[in-house]
Amino acid sequence: MPSRTDGLITLGAADALWVEVTAGSAVPTASGALTRPPAHPRAGYVLLGGRVVATVRASGGQWSVPEAEVRRAAAELHAVRIDRQDLVRIGPFRAAPGQERDEETPLRWRRRLTEEPREPGGPERAARCEAVRPYHLAGIDWRRILVERTRDGTRPTWWLPRAVVRLLDAAEHAETRWVRAARTRRASAAATEPPSHPRHAPEPSHHSQARPRHAPEPSHPRQARPRQAPEPSHPRQAPDTDGRRTTDPEGRTAPPRPYNGELTGQVYSVLSRKPGTSRRMAGWACAVCRTAPAAVLDHCHEHGYVRAPVCQSCNTQERPDHLYSNDIRVANRYTRLFHTDADHWLRHWHRCPGCRARTTLPLPHLAAWTAHTACRSLRPTHPASRGRAPCGVLRVSWTGSQNAPRSCLLTVAVDFCPSGEHRVLARVPYREAAERFRVWLAETAPAVAAAAGPDRLDGLPAEIRPVIADTSGEGLALF
Repeated sequence: MPSRTDGLITLGAADALWVEVTAGSAVPTASGALTRPPAHPRAGYVLLGGRVVATVRASGGQWSVPEAEVRRAAAELHAVRIDRQDLVRIGPFRAAPGQERDEETPLRWRRRLTEEPREPGGPERAARCEAVRPYHLAGIDWRRILVERTRDGTRPTWWLPRAVVRLLDAAEHAETRWVRAARTRRASAAATEPPSHPRHAPEPSHHSQARPRHAPEPSHPRQARPRQAPEPSHPRQAPDTDGRRTTDPEGRTAPPRPYNGELTGQVYSVLSRKPGTSRRMAGWACAVCRTAPAAVLDHCHEHGYVRAPVCQSCNTQERPDHLYSNDIRVANRYTRLFHTDADHWLRHWHRCPGCRARTTLPLPHLAAWTAHTACRSLRPTHPASRGRAPCGVLRVSWTGSQNAPRSCLLTVAVDFCPSGEHRVLARVPYREAAERFRVWLAETAPAVAAAAGPDRLDGLPAEIRPVIADTSGEGLALF
């Protein structure tokens, strides 16, 4: 295998080297890791395992990579050990805004892995069309370790070993940092370039010529709105789900009315199927921000009760940022949910009779609260320009279910911490997390805590949605 004096080898030689030096690793690797999609040699880098390897274009037009970097990535892959019984579900899930928000990362391995197996023929068809479809991620042949499960004729689910999931997370994290650094370098280079000649700059008159003839002039903005503008206290109108707006008998647009608990205690699965529910909901203002018109019915996924009508923004804000079915990325937006606007959100969540009677939150929200608030002092920090900043990516996962609190365990960890790539901060039993939340709720929102508890039965409906019984027989007498 020829190597140049500067340590660079061609992409084809690097492909062969990658397969050779990773032949004995526990993680299966694939050929074509540097030359087939989703590799990006023309973008200046390729991913091998959890490492970014820079690409260099030689004078003859060939792309090359440092041989030492390929061998270093292979050595890191050799150190990974897989427990094929420790699996993490990777899909399919219902659409959840936020999982693919980081468009800077071309890898986006979760989306690739959950979309490709759904195609006709599944992994077998894609394996036969290797030249057409990508079949590796960061040099890892994920199809050889993908586990498919189907129970009782339901749709299949796909699982990967947890060690491989962490390795792909590391690759995506490294790629994100590389892309951001490259963008910063390009911005710095553009800032140092001399300004272009004035005659090449677009004339101001070009913008006015590009404006359609029927468009209103900037000095008369009111002419662009043929309908009557809403009142200042309600800056936006309430659209119905089919595009219509709520109007009064005289044909004028009616401002959304405040929500006063009209749907308390109703079951979402029943209410959502009633005719006219969407039109009725569109007449309310968001129960959380109280300014934007409501767009969706927020409900508790754990107990099935309707909380209140909310706008799309508030509904997205409070939705847990699931990485997998039992794994949540705890981002900065939880600061608003548990600190700055905690009273509003706690009041909103306890509109569910089940959560209010048990003085708790749904398991994903309780897990996020435990990681973000109860375990805040355990998260490591690193020096920053202004004091110290928390490092890594905070994540919380759990085993078991809230319906079996004795066996449910929450695990709080930090990914990509300099002192350990995946560092476990705490393991908190569900009952301990719920008790910590009750104490914190009484201190943070006394009015919400006073209305909660098993002795507050006024808001419970006559027929309770059945819940899987807890084998311990404790804490579910109401359900």
